Amino acid sequence: MAQPTVFITGATSGFGLATARHFARQGYALIITGRREERLRTLTDELSEYTSVYHAQMDVRDAQQIQQVITDLPPAFRQIEVLVNNAGLALGASPADQAKLSDWHTMIDTNVTGLVNVTHALLPILKQQTKASIINLASIAANWAYPGSHVYGASKAFVAQFSRNLRSDFAGTGVRVTSLEPGLSESEFSLVRFEGDQGKYNAIYEQANPLQPEDIAEIIGWIAEQPAHININSLEVMPTSQAWDNFKVIKQDKFDIV
Repeated sequence: MAQPTVFITGATSGFGLATARHFARQGYALIITGRREERLRTLTDELSEYTSVYHAQMDVRDAQQIQQVITDLPPAFRQIEVLVNNAGLALGASPADQAKLSDWHTMIDTNVTGLVNVTHALLPILKQQTKASIINLASIAANWAYPGSHVYGASKAFVAQFSRNLRSDFAGTGVRVTSLEPGLSESEFSLVRFEGDQGKYNAIYEQANPLQPEDIAEIIGWIAEQPAHININSLEVMPTSQAWDNFKVIKQDKFDIV
């Protein structure tokens, strides 16, 4: 009998990389995907010590490429039991009127369209399993507005609602769906958001004791390992240093904004 397999998007850094390492040590077969071939090869070499690993260079925005990757999977990797929709990004943190339209489009194409592409392509396989998990990486930005979040937060709200809608479609089946919603987390994700500005990156995390990719990977593993009759619908997680602190009254001449 083939090993249960986990399919991870965006596996070359951050949450995806930590998640691949976690599942490898738990004995799952791995399908790791991402846009950076060299990193995929390096990770494959590392994790092959623990388990069977198949890697595929893939851009989640390309539906045809995704379908080809799935078509080309060797038989030993076709029992996909866990899908981790991790690939995503944030670009910019300036007010909406200062944001680049191209950044907005890239976030929508990756965080929304990319997630839809991968999920739709893998549903026929996941539905065949006795127990399957779709774990979608949303964000606290899906639930709480904050300055500079604009399209990023809206895209993650889509992820959260899409997860709930999938959950409704598959109630009573073996397919579980979870929206995982992390708060302040330290990873390459934030360096991308600030266009490689190390100073801005350091300022956010200094003395904040943020979540680490390994923390999120442990939670993803815990969700997937729940008994078949349990579905974790959504899970919001923050470091203890963070709370809901953006709901401030801004004093203006004629009125208050609450």
